[in-house]
Amino acid sequence: MAWAWLILGGLFEVGFTTCLRHVDGFRNLWWTLGFLASVTLSMALLEYASRSIAMGTAYAVWGGIGALGTVIVGIAWYQEPASLPRLLLILGVVACIAGLKITGAR
Repeated sequence: MAWAWLILGGLFEVGFTTCLRHVDGFRNLWWTLGFLASVTLSMALLEYASRSIAMGTAYAVWGGIGALGTVIVGIAWYQEPASLPRLLLILGVVACIAGLKITGAR
């Protein structure tokens, strides 16, 4: 179950990075509240998951999910480039996350 909490925490990381794009110096109230809620939940879920998963592994997977998700959101909704090298590097991140899941269980 710790892995499910960790994945959910990584998804909330995508939420806070997406909200951060819109907070406008923390002047946009709703995006700021979304950012604060997402960052709180993301960190709390990372902490909870790290009770059962080695912290180095948990942090790497959490950060990888957040980075991967943020890139995907950027490509899908914010017209960020989807070049072949970028997509191959994203695939590399996915492979590393899967490898840590396979080898990093405590």
